[in-house]
Amino acid sequence: MIDPPKPISLKMYSTLLRLAKPAVRMLIARRKARGKEHPERVSERFGDPGLARPDGPLTWIHAASVGETTTMLPLIERIIARGHTVLLTTVTMTSAELAAKRLPQGAIHQFVPVDLEGPVKRFLDHWRPDLAIIAEQEIWPNLIEAVHARGIPLVLSNARMSPKSYANWKRLPAAAERLLSRFSLVLAQSSVDADRLSSLGAQRVVATGNLKFDLAPPAAPAPELSRWRTAFGSRPVFAAASTHPGEDEIVLDAHQAMAKTLPNLLTLIAPRHPARGDAIEALAQARGLDCIRRSSGALPTPGTRIFVIDTIGDLGLVYRVCSVAFIGKSLRVGGGQNPIEAAALGCIALHGPDVSNFPEVYDAFDRAGVTIPIADGDDMARVALGLMSNSSEHAERIAAGQAVVASVTGAIDRTITALDPWFVEISLRAGRAP
Repeated sequence: MIDPPKPISLKMYSTLLRLAKPAVRMLIARRKARGKEHPERVSERFGDPGLARPDGPLTWIHAASVGETTTMLPLIERIIARGHTVLLTTVTMTSAELAAKRLPQGAIHQFVPVDLEGPVKRFLDHWRPDLAIIAEQEIWPNLIEAVHARGIPLVLSNARMSPKSYANWKRLPAAAERLLSRFSLVLAQSSVDADRLSSLGAQRVVATGNLKFDLAPPAAPAPELSRWRTAFGSRPVFAAASTHPGEDEIVLDAHQAMAKTLPNLLTLIAPRHPARGDAIEALAQARGLDCIRRSSGALPTPGTRIFVIDTIGDLGLVYRVCSVAFIGKSLRVGGGQNPIEAAALGCIALHGPDVSNFPEVYDAFDRAGVTIPIADGDDMARVALGLMSNSSEHAERIAAGQAVVASVTGAIDRTITALDPWFVEISLRAGRAP
């Protein structure tokens, strides 16, 4: 079958990126100077391997950041059990830190190469993956074209297509069809995502469900959890998780409003990007609120009002010490973050009006009452105060939410079943029993 000509938009993308190669190198150098690239591993971003390729079958999984990496961890374990080494690539420093802590034996981490032809070629020449899996919506044209050209099966897993992304891709229909048709299989989070991806040109789409539903609740080391509970004592605790710029001010104002009724209130703020810890501390101090940061190693004293969790991997602690939390990226910036972890750990989640990244999740949870929409900071303070003062209502809502979680799990099993034909083929090709 003759491959149709590449759309002009993709030709322009490749040409402009090639011409901008010096600018790309300057951008990576600036990111390195700002602490956004690993100083000793920046060459990986240009396709130079940091490790030798292990012998045997290798599945490559690409996950952009912390959220996608966390979601892929159970899938990584299941693929390793199939006898494959898993190569996980990510973009951000925080996701690399998470990988260093949580990748199981049999998995290795590298930074993904920039989407230039040379770095992509060097990356693929070295790693020679037998199967490539891209998480959610990481569509890098040169990378996708190069994988396809080598005949490597390419899967889009836990795929989603937000309304905004869908509208943007519809403006480039030829490019969307070209790139999505390169995927051997697309495993969508929901029927809505499946329909959008199919309409854009994906050839084989299956709605397998959201892998985030199958995640075990985030861990919390028992000694540290005990330290937190001892330090907090009987104080009421409110939390704001995965906040983005513009939302921290709202949370701090809500804290001050709630403190009129609960003068001993302690509020935890866990920004989506821990590097913003100093900025949040400054906002709190400007309001006259005593604040400490988790990264300092200290714990709140009786006079502490704001505890900034500017560290990675501590949401398991946060959700275990509070009964109500605001989930960010839903008030000042849109899309929302996953509320399932909070519900699984007995925490009712408040959210702003824009949760378009997880519409079906929030719809089911809102109906069960374990997540509650709010319009602004005044709403946040009013609803949180009501929930923290009514333990029986809180228990009823949490029970309902956990029932919803239980009813929608199974995405990991459906994903592995969909991938099994490739595992069998790769094993037979290698002369191994599948």
